[in-house]
Amino acid sequence: MDDMASLLALADRMLWTTALVAAPVLLASLAVGLVVGIIQAATSVNEQTLTFVPKLAVTALILVLLGGAMLGLIADFMTDVFAQIAATGQ
Repeated sequence: MDDMASLLALADRMLWTTALVAAPVLLASLAVGLVVGIIQAATSVNEQTLTFVPKLAVTALILVLLGGAMLGLIADFMTDVFAQIAATGQ
């Protein structure tokens, strides 16, 4: 029963880590898409490629600015996972 609880806790932490890593990129892309969509609706310019370049630029900028923190979160999580695997094996 203890193994099941630890697996569920690990799955819960995995989901939170995934959300924390993905949220900045997704929220920035959503905000840029919304702004570009409003501008396109206001100017009646319905070009599909206009949303791609700003989203790509903002995604790259977010990854440059927050990529280290995201990688740190993933590294901490994986360190804990490997420590838990090692403790289970003993």
